[in-house]
Amino acid sequence: MTADPGDEHIKYMECAYREAQKAFAKGETPVGAVIVKDGKVIARGGNEREAKNDPLAHAELTAIKKASRKLASWRLSGCDIYVTLEPCPMCAGAIIQSRIGNLYYGAADPKAGACGSAVDLFAADLFNHRVQVHPGLFEDKCSSILKKFFAMLRAKEIMK
Repeated sequence: MTADPGDEHIKYMECAYREAQKAFAKGETPVGAVIVKDGKVIARGGNEREAKNDPLAHAELTAIKKASRKLASWRLSGCDIYVTLEPCPMCAGAIIQSRIGNLYYGAADPKAGACGSAVDLFAADLFNHRVQVHPGLFEDKCSSILKKFFAMLRAKEIMK
């Protein structure tokens, strides 16, 4: 199902995109995430793997941890997550386990995406919670920042 590009969805995806831009500026893979509950952004996250030397410091996990602290619960029922890149299997599992209701994402990730690109954990009828997935919101913009980042990274490698 493709995301309805309504004003609210655009507003929240723009927030996630700003988190991706912050990650880009820090030399991190530019992925951003925001979690929304009752029409308000309650948590934000951007990739921090390089800065923290932590393979778990993905944008989605950072946002989920912050939202859980804010709500004082690991159950994020009634929350939606907006992410600039299709979640990997680790992040998809965290989204499912945290009981988030809707996932909206921008760019597909053919190598590691867990919403149907590489594998589809959300379609599996294995879990007691189902997340509604809405792909392709801001797809071109989200894809563009990733392409720019990796082109710059490759150019630096060539210059070494």
